[in-house]
Amino acid sequence: MVQPKYHIFVCGSSRINGTQMGTCFQKKAVGLVQKFMQEIEERDISSDCLVTNTGCFGICDKGPIAVVYPEGVWYGNLDEAKIEEICEKHLEGGVPVEEYKI
Repeated sequence: MVQPKYHIFVCGSSRINGTQMGTCFQKKAVGLVQKFMQEIEERDISSDCLVTNTGCFGICDKGPIAVVYPEGVWYGNLDEAKIEEICEKHLEGGVPVEEYKI
């Protein structure tokens, strides 16, 4: 069984019927899932991190959103630059990025 150090859940605005719609989807959240995966691979921390695309978290005004466990840190209004910083400081360095927390 995979036991990553971090599990990152990224809202992809998926609905129960499988369609993707909503704020996070409109703000290119699917590409942000790919950005997390790319950064994790490039930083050679893929054995420590698992990225999962999720359904709606219900706080669309803060989207795109990601939650990093085990700490349960919620990040909002994400873009590619913020993901790079989260990967550097939180996933590699172990320190959550306070300014992006919601």
